[in-house]
Amino acid sequence: MVTPLRQKLIEDLQLRGFSNGTQKLYVSAVRKLAEYYRKPPDQISEDELRAYFLYLKNIKKVSPSTLAIELSGIKFFFQYTLQRQWVTFELVRPTREKKLPVVLSVDEVRSILACIHSVRSKVCLSTIYACGLRLQEGAHLQVGDIDSQRMLVHIHRGKGSKDRCVPLPENLLSLLRRYWNTHRDPLWLFPSSNLVAGSPVNAMSPITGRSLERAFVGALNESGIQKPATVHTLRHSYATHLLEAGINLRVIQVYLGHTSLSTTSIYTHLTPQVEESAVQAINSVVTSLWS
Repeated sequence: MVTPLRQKLIEDLQLRGFSNGTQKLYVSAVRKLAEYYRKPPDQISEDELRAYFLYLKNIKKVSPSTLAIELSGIKFFFQYTLQRQWVTFELVRPTREKKLPVVLSVDEVRSILACIHSVRSKVCLSTIYACGLRLQEGAHLQVGDIDSQRMLVHIHRGKGSKDRCVPLPENLLSLLRRYWNTHRDPLWLFPSSNLVAGSPVNAMSPITGRSLERAFVGALNESGIQKPATVHTLRHSYATHLLEAGINLRVIQVYLGHTSLSTTSIYTHLTPQVEESAVQAINSVVTSLWS
């Protein structure tokens, strides 16, 4: 049963335009706070809130990313739903993590995809890599998103509710056409229903992200690749491989849908080819000084 207070929080999150995923994370953060003190969250004092964040940092030792989510959810609840502007929220600052993402080589991507036994998952994950998509962007692709005339894939309501277009490789278009002919769902490119060859499916929903994650983990283990990769690693790999191929960083930023170029620039630290090119350029410039 949803309490009036939780319903108000959910409505506030909806008015602010947060995605369903973010709404669930924020509601969960407030729920865990209430469970910790065993009382409704609107009855929690600022001193108790301060003690809770110290517990997360010093006792439970949650990661900076987890602390950031808990802080954001609880802060939104108190500042907007309850309209309490507490100083504690200005004190809590998660340490910014500076981890480089895991990246797979082209051969490693090929090996993992070869180990996926579900045709639907294999084609969807291939599309995620070939277009640099986020997990949900790939799972929710619709038939109408494929523009074969302009060779583009339209991504609707990506992160931040932003639309964008990415190039559609010719080989991928052929793969998608062959796969679609196995189910012919009029809406979803990767429908959730059981596929019936030669007849329309009319699925109520697309393939789930959890299903894709299971397929990827199984293929990763079967491939024998010893990297802590996830489905999102395919997106990181796509960006890195484009950079290695000489594609301008600003173009990659557009394809990925990043708001800031600084977000995309992390890939310049991931590839030996880029570093080697930089060293060669520096050597050339320095040599010319005395030539």
